[in-house]
Amino acid sequence: MDEDSAMKASKRRERPQALENADTSIGLCGWLIVGFSILLMLVTLPISIWMCIKIVKEYERAIIFRLGRLLRGGAKGPGLFFVLPCTDSFINVDMRTITFDIPPQEVLTKDSVTVSVDGVVYYRVQNATLAVANITNADAATRLLAQTTLRNVLGTKNLAEILSDREEIAHSMQSTLDDATDDWGIKVERVEIKDVKLPLQLQRAMAAEAEATREARAKVIAAEGEMNASRALKEASLVIAESPSALQLRYLQTLNTIAAEKNSTIIFPLPLEMMQGFIKR
Repeated sequence: MDEDSAMKASKRRERPQALENADTSIGLCGWLIVGFSILLMLVTLPISIWMCIKIVKEYERAIIFRLGRLLRGGAKGPGLFFVLPCTDSFINVDMRTITFDIPPQEVLTKDSVTVSVDGVVYYRVQNATLAVANITNADAATRLLAQTTLRNVLGTKNLAEILSDREEIAHSMQSTLDDATDDWGIKVERVEIKDVKLPLQLQRAMAAEAEATREARAKVIAAEGEMNASRALKEASLVIAESPSALQLRYLQTLNTIAAEKNSTIIFPLPLEMMQGFIKR
């Protein structure tokens, strides 16, 4: 991994250097036109100075083309820079971080479930020369590439992984986008998965499954409670069997509890032995 990172970093350094050190010879005719432009600027001083001096802001860089060719030295700025009238043109490139939303994408997961997923991407222009010279519209290309990358990455995951491993998916997307946009001078800083929308039928099925799971867990807990209660009753019966007076005390305690609730009817249990004496008479 360290060797791959070093190779990628060296390639990134070589690409802008290759563009900046490319053969920018404009030929004899080109030099004549440049000389005429310089002469015209000197003749029209000091008025022409306002056309030759340009300003770029702190967060911008200027790519200068002289007679259609990249000017040596790479991007200019921030601050003041000098251009020749009639022969030089320049393009301002914003170097600030740009964010955009990935539109909801209909994705077929690995386990054949259709989900709708959207996200957000944070990127910035790392090399202004590559962003101008290698691609027509770096912003539009990055947006389209983010959509296809989202579908490709999620197509290799099942539904459970999409719902639980969002950070891993976002990191995989960021790495893929960063490698793909390297030739455009774009640095993808962050990718986030915003929302995963499931079909309505699947939501109902998952809700029914979750409810059944909760009911099964509640039954298991109730059964464990009944088992613990039966063990406690067994121990209580053994204690009462050793001391018959304990049963009478428990009966009196129960009557006290019933009386506290202001009930109009109280049932008195009588021993069967007492009733047999009346029956014989």
